[in-house]
Amino acid sequence: MELRDRKLYRSTHKTFEEYCRDRFGHNRRQSYLLMDAAVIFDNLEQKCDRNDHILPTNEWQIRPLTKLDPDIQPEAWEQAVESANGKVPSHRLVKDVVQRIMERTQVPNTYQIGEVCQILTKDNPELRGKGGCWAIVSAVNDFSCSVRMWDGEYAVGLQHLKSYNYLPAECEQIQFLSDRISRVYSGSLEESVQKFLESLGKLNRAYLTTVEEKLLNVLESEYGGKRIL
Repeated sequence: MELRDRKLYRSTHKTFEEYCRDRFGHNRRQSYLLMDAAVIFDNLEQKCDRNDHILPTNEWQIRPLTKLDPDIQPEAWEQAVESANGKVPSHRLVKDVVQRIMERTQVPNTYQIGEVCQILTKDNPELRGKGGCWAIVSAVNDFSCSVRMWDGEYAVGLQHLKSYNYLPAECEQIQFLSDRISRVYSGSLEESVQKFLESLGKLNRAYLTTVEEKLLNVLESEYGGKRIL
């Protein structure tokens, strides 16, 4: 970490990523993951019950702990060890414990049906490709929301949602836009058409520009959607 923070790699390489690739054979992201794991490992080694002294054996096992504050990480690890009957727990066991702790300490779900949110995909492969997209809350649960996007319904945890704080009229405009895109979009469309519709699904405003409106009208006319005059 000192190598990265003090930019010591610049004596031989232009970027940290180039250094990691040449020196260790992996990319910058993997290097950051390993550095995060090293910090967590040191934290567990110092604070966990020394009578048990069951410690991680690889980065993947403790990656879920990055979501927790350092003070809570030892508690989560010890719970995972207990769930594994005193053995080194798997990634899945650690992830389940972390999720339970996050739910226990999470603030109440304050989202409302019809509210427009942005999708945050960090550490959720099921949302891959949806980062930055808007979504409309269709159901509110204790620790998640069901949201409707222009290409379907999704169940999303609160940590993966961020409200746009739109006014009610703006939320209605986004719902209207979602319906329009849904009527046109399909996997059989030309790639350029799909890309345009997908770009509308990532707008960070509640309206279309004049050009966007004209293009969507053309697509609605061409592919069977209801044209908006």
